Amino acid sequence: MTDEAPGEGTAVDFWFDPVCPWTWTTARWLTEVRRLTGIRVRWRVMSLEVLNEGREVNPEDPRGEWGAYLWMPVRVCAAVAEHHGPDALGRYYAALATRLHERGERDAPARALDDAGLPGELAAAAESEAYDDAVRASHAEGIALVGADVGSPVLAVTPPGGPRFAFFGPVVSPAPRGDDALRLWDGLLALGGVPGLYEIKRTRTDEMPSFG
Repeated sequence: MTDEAPGEGTAVDFWFDPVCPWTWTTARWLTEVRRLTGIRVRWRVMSLEVLNEGREVNPEDPRGEWGAYLWMPVRVCAAVAEHHGPDALGRYYAALATRLHERGERDAPARALDDAGLPGELAAAAESEAYDDAVRASHAEGIALVGADVGSPVLAVTPPGGPRFAFFGPVVSPAPRGDDALRLWDGLLALGGVPGLYEIKRTRTDEMPSFG
């Protein structure tokens, strides 16, 4: 018998673009799994703007409604990560996504800094290219694990004793809680243990995720 929590020693790297609402539901699920199992989560940034560079139509903004704004939240996230580390980034992402996705606040990148107990001057990163190299480097590290034909989020799991595996997703709505969250986590671990498994998918029927 062991007194270890079921997730003791398991590390998860979670790459996210904060403008993606579906990624936020996945993050909420993963936070619930962390609460229930004790897994360690390291929050990392990626960028759908980087992923979609060179495309004639940006699938994240097909009508051009968001424009340069799509860079702003991830730049602030990169600044938070550089100056305060991944745990602070996790706090900031939770505050940012709550305001941006659940409340629809376009000024969320600046206001969420106060919610997360972080310096307000970091908001200046939103309209600066100073952190773009850091965004690109983190993005490249996550995408290298799964290939470019994906989106946000990318989740890499390192169980005790390995081997490490990575997936795009899971894309789920609403975020499972309790036993449902654990069932999805156990299923992900089982799938990750199959080296030749590349893709499982079904058509998404909801235009936007549920945050209920």
